[in-house]
Amino acid sequence: MVDDIEHAYWYNMRTGEVEHGLLSPSAERIGPFQTRPEAERALEKLRENSAKWAEEDAADD
Repeated sequence: MVDDIEHAYWYNMRTGEVEHGLLSPSAERIGPFQTRPEAERALEKLRENSAKWAEEDAADD
């Protein structure tokens, strides 16, 4: 977990860039992340989580 979100890293979904700090509107950001490399993997992490949640949902049915 990130303690200081104002100085954390964020992935901007509109630009595809990693940002340091609260630079863009929250609707455009994914995060917070502790490191730049973590933020660079934001979309990959979202895909992994989505697949995991879909499997869990399927197992619940």
